[in-house]
Amino acid sequence: MFDKLKQLKQMKDISRDIQNEKITAEEEGTRVVINGAFMVEELSLNPELNKERQEVVLKNCFNKAAKDAQMAVAKKFQGLM
Repeated sequence: MFDKLKQLKQMKDISRDIQNEKITAEEEGTRVVINGAFMVEELSLNPELNKERQEVVLKNCFNKAAKDAQMAVAKKFQGLM
C-alpha cells in the first residue's frame, strides 16, 4: 500500500514538473513556446513572411513543439515503470 502511495506522489510531482516545462520550436523567425500540458505560452510571428508561408511555418512549429513535448512527457514517466 505504501508503495502505491509513494508512486502516486511521484506521478503528481512529475505531472507538476511537466506542466512547468517549456518547449520551444522555431523556424524562419517564427517561434512557438508550449508547456508540458500542451498549452501555448508564447507565440512570435515573422512579419516578413507572406500569409501562406507564415501559416506553413506556424503549423510546423506547433507540430514540432507538440512532438517534443510528447517525448519529454514519455521520458519523465519512463522512470516510473
